[in-house]
Amino acid sequence: MAVTSAETARPLALVTGASSGIGYELARLFAQDGYDLLIAADQPAIVEAKQSLEGLGVQVTALQLDLSKVEAVDELYAAAAGRPIDALAANAGHGLGHAFLDQDWNDIMHVVNTNITGTIRLLYKVGAEMRTRGRGKILLTGSIAGLMPGSFQAVYNGTKAFVDSFSFALRNELKDTDVSVTVLMPGPVDTEFFERADMLDTSVGQSKDKSDPADVAKTGYEAMKRGDGDVVAGLKNKLQAAMAAVTPQTALAEMHRGMAEPGSGKN
Repeated sequence: MAVTSAETARPLALVTGASSGIGYELARLFAQDGYDLLIAADQPAIVEAKQSLEGLGVQVTALQLDLSKVEAVDELYAAAAGRPIDALAANAGHGLGHAFLDQDWNDIMHVVNTNITGTIRLLYKVGAEMRTRGRGKILLTGSIAGLMPGSFQAVYNGTKAFVDSFSFALRNELKDTDVSVTVLMPGPVDTEFFERADMLDTSVGQSKDKSDPADVAKTGYEAMKRGDGDVVAGLKNKLQAAMAAVTPQTALAEMHRGMAEPGSGKN
């Protein structure tokens, strides 16, 4: 179902990974600010998210799509039906635990194609439209994981390093326009991420010290509204990001091993 082309004074926000967690909370913030929504996720819960968000008095179009696939990204973009997309929150992403050589190749490529390929294809389409129109806001969900080697989470951290770096490059390329690019870099968040990544037996997976997704979303949303280039959610994560900048990569890799190695949560 496509977004209707009826005349409306409300802006439109496209949010991916919006069935739960940070993505749902971002969609809720957009709705509270009067945006109509085009939301997507690969989970059936996107239907319940749509119903909940419609209760905020805005128009919501929801699609269950696997955004690791090019045709799914194109279907999502087409669902706007030519209506200008005023804000894009590219939040969809997947994790993957265990040692790289023990992972299934198809699972590896699904993470790469969701976190990188699908994300930049959507950005390519929406960003070009925004540049032509002369305005727009882009929020990417990166991670402080992109600042360190991710032992036993190597593919995920590598994809987030790409997202973090890409966001700064795109922001620079668009600096003479009114299109802003912001990257939100949270640490561990209390979502289904660790269960889906098969990391519940790890130290980080079992940690009780995870951020509230609503707080993380608010931090990113406010940074996007200000037009900031980047924001790290949470004081502890800010300290970790600062430490990562001055700590040798070999030491960071060993530290990450202690958090993400299978069975580390039993120590």
